[in-house]
Amino acid sequence: MIALITSNPFLQRLSEGGTGMYFILIAFLLSIVFIVLAFLKKNKNERSSNKMIGLAAESSLVALVMGCLASVMGIIELFDMLEAIGETRPDLFAAGIKVSLLTITFGLFSFTVARIGILAYKWSLNSDNAKQ
Repeated sequence: MIALITSNPFLQRLSEGGTGMYFILIAFLLSIVFIVLAFLKKNKNERSSNKMIGLAAESSLVALVMGCLASVMGIIELFDMLEAIGETRPDLFAAGIKVSLLTITFGLFSFTVARIGILAYKWSLNSDNAKQ
């Protein structure tokens, strides 16, 4: 079981991206929870359902912005490291760029998945209105 967890490529990428990746993951999971709650409450309480979709939209934006922020911070750390070493080595530069790209990629992924969920929710509202 432990070998399965340590060899998981998603968890490896998550840890490679630094602490910002965990904040993005939290925002992503919140978005998914809000979307699921919106679908569950759609027929029972429309006001609460719309509130959940609004929260999903906001948390998806937080994931995107956190990805951008963590990316910029990663590039700044890269330049700080290169300045401290005093030389530019391609392997160090590539590693720093990779870390900054991991965070922005995960932020964009989180935003995209949440927005697709929001779009599906809004589409289901239009199809429910057409049936009536």
